[in-house]
Amino acid sequence: MAESPVAVYQGGTLAQQVLQTAPEGMLIAPVWRRIAAFAIDVIAMSLLLHGLTRFVFLEILFSWYYLVEDVRYAISFLSTWTIFFASLWLYWKYTGRAYGRSLGQRAFRIAIVHDNGTLLELHHFGPRALHKLRYLIPILGWFLGLRDILRAQSKAAEYRTSIDVINHTVAAVDWSLPSDTRLNLK
Repeated sequence: MAESPVAVYQGGTLAQQVLQTAPEGMLIAPVWRRIAAFAIDVIAMSLLLHGLTRFVFLEILFSWYYLVEDVRYAISFLSTWTIFFASLWLYWKYTGRAYGRSLGQRAFRIAIVHDNGTLLELHHFGPRALHKLRYLIPILGWFLGLRDILRAQSKAAEYRTSIDVINHTVAAVDWSLPSDTRLNLK
């Protein structure tokens, strides 16, 4: 017997259809917004570090030949990458604690909340920031990012990245959250 060409609408938003604990009206943030917010955060921090180091930071960061030169160059290269990772971890951790999200996420109206739409507690932002650093690992990070982009577009993965699953979070559109949650987002 053929399937009926008419589908029955179940009601509720996409978040409610995928996540059983989602509050009424909560919308999941589109993946393009998440990518753009991440890119803005990384570019802004990179340019800030580049300016603070008198415009040599990015030159050293992308100079892989430093590894085959003298030991001093290799140490400079590795310390630059350490500073890069540490500064982004601190940025994501403390903007999350202060604003409930990064500045890029704030610009694109993305709120990172628990599965049930409640705000994250302060202790969640450190591990979440640490997990986001995986996307910055050269070559490997690009594949991990591509995998998570595909996951964030899949209903089977509940429109969540691996970072969301590990941290039990959802990226929601901030204006779609309940008013008591929205008022606490700065």
